[in-house]
Amino acid sequence: MPDTILLLAEEKMEMTLESLKRELGLIRTGRANPAVLKGVRVNYYGVPTPIDQMASVSVPEAQLIQIKPYDKTQLKEIEKAIQLADLNLVPQNDGTVIRIVFPPLTEQRRKDLVKEVKGLVENSKVACRNIRRDANEQLKKLEKEKLVSEDELKGYNEDVQKLTDKFIAKVEEIGKEKEKQIMEI
Repeated sequence: MPDTILLLAEEKMEMTLESLKRELGLIRTGRANPAVLKGVRVNYYGVPTPIDQMASVSVPEAQLIQIKPYDKTQLKEIEKAIQLADLNLVPQNDGTVIRIVFPPLTEQRRKDLVKEVKGLVENSKVACRNIRRDANEQLKKLEKEKLVSEDELKGYNEDVQKLTDKFIAKVEEIGKEKEKQIMEI
């Protein structure tokens, strides 16, 4: 039973880590990254469809994303969906492809993005600590029900702490890497 609690806690912390990676993928670093278009849905004959399922998305240059729809009649719909997604991106439609140019980031914008990254990293750390707290409470319940001894509880609590430390270190590492990308010119 306590092993199940530990596995569940690890699974939840892993999900927190994946969520952080997704969130950080949406933050622009000055380089073109197709991940910024992940959440954009295009009205494709009445069905909200992800751009990457209806067009080829490529990065021919460091600061340019090129979108070439499989069905050219959908160019206007894709362009409209990108504008409505409120990503601060300006799509340029030339009749066959859509190009999105990423302007270089200003120093102030870089600092603002780093603050945003730090906030996301801190939220992920808090989430990991909350998972730790929940796991420790579940273990205490097992001790009250006499399913584990006090010594075993102490050992399991240490395991939960080690797990938490491991994931918080991973979160910090991912955050530092993203900050480095943002500050790179």
